[in-house]
Amino acid sequence: MKARTFKRTKVNVITLGCSKNTFDSEVMMAQLKANGIAVEHEAEQADHNVVVINTCGFIENAKQESIDTILSWAGAKERGEVEKVYVTGCLSQRYAPELKEGIPQVDAWFGTRDLPRLLKTLKADYKHELVGERLLTTPNHFAYFKISEGCDRKCSFCAIPLMRGKHVSTPVEQLVANARQLAAQGVKELILIAQDLTYYGLDLYKKRNLSELVAQLSDVEGIEWIRLHYAFPSGFPMDILDVMRERSNVCNYLDMPLQHGSTAVLTRMRRGITQEKTEALVDTIREKVPGIAIRTTLISGFPGESQADHEDNLRWIERMRFDRLGAFTYSHEEQTHAFTMEDDVPPEVKEQRAQEIMELQGGISLELNQAKVGRTYRVLVDKAESGTYIARTEFDSPEVDNEVLIPMKDGYLRVGDFAQVRITQANEHDLRAVAVDGGM
Repeated sequence: MKARTFKRTKVNVITLGCSKNTFDSEVMMAQLKANGIAVEHEAEQADHNVVVINTCGFIENAKQESIDTILSWAGAKERGEVEKVYVTGCLSQRYAPELKEGIPQVDAWFGTRDLPRLLKTLKADYKHELVGERLLTTPNHFAYFKISEGCDRKCSFCAIPLMRGKHVSTPVEQLVANARQLAAQGVKELILIAQDLTYYGLDLYKKRNLSELVAQLSDVEGIEWIRLHYAFPSGFPMDILDVMRERSNVCNYLDMPLQHGSTAVLTRMRRGITQEKTEALVDTIREKVPGIAIRTTLISGFPGESQADHEDNLRWIERMRFDRLGAFTYSHEEQTHAFTMEDDVPPEVKEQRAQEIMELQGGISLELNQAKVGRTYRVLVDKAESGTYIARTEFDSPEVDNEVLIPMKDGYLRVGDFAQVRITQANEHDLRAVAVDGGM
């Protein structure tokens, strides 16, 4: 079928993978808009003629989702539904030469740091004066806030350095200016992201400078919550805990992927930490910031993980009682150090172990949530649907953590505003609540 003819370029940006990709797509969209090019994010109407797919290449499932999405749009191009298909992001950075042969319908492939080249292909100029500006794809009251790119860690399972390059921090003054721009647009919550927050500043300031950055961001008028994601445990900068405790708008929340509880597995993972040091670190964090919610992620079925390692891991999880936890099965990634090891844990055993981890955590989460019943919390209202307001406490990040469900019939709340609520019921994943004094 002959491709439809469009009067002008309209771009549909498709984002796959993590919040870092969301951030990158938002930057790309702002640049396109500034060049007078119409752009939408995951458009519902099929009135665009160009598709840009921002891919993920982290683990096997994410890679397959990205490939399936590319193939779907390649088919749309063959049917004449779009004129151009471009692919960017991590999968493209890592596998473009192989993908080009298998999916010739794609017009061009771009890596994770190829935005200027992508814009040029779309007949747009990279505008340096727009650095920090984005078209938000999240609700207007919160934004992912990337403070650095790349990673210098040597974790044996991780391909991120292959796709994102070495660690590069964004200067403090630029980030503060970006935060002011976002606050002026109505953003109330900054969710700080990076491959590793704790490495921030080592390249620019020759020291870990996360605490100074967060302190300066907390001074930005209009920013009411600052949330920290993706902190590495080895070399953790303890001074950030003082900022967290002293600044009321820095959430008592930390996302710290620990990957495993067995020292033997941690050693093979090249994590630079032991079970005992991890426990001591978590104890110190909880002591210095009472009531903090700690979120972590774990990998099941890493090469060489024995049943004894898994049972050690389960006992450790039970002791640690993390507020939030996600478990993923190990993905054998080429060009990583772990790829030299035998992927010797059968897929069904990986899945079973991940399931056992989540079942254990489910019981812990239920107990911790039920302890909140009867208490009053300040929440941020994210959206309203099906007669219910959906909100979050400071202990919850969007999309991955608990939600607070508030009946709309009990009173009016405004999406994007804070409210006081009392928790009335709790299950493993969600809290139910009623607004207190009208909620405002």
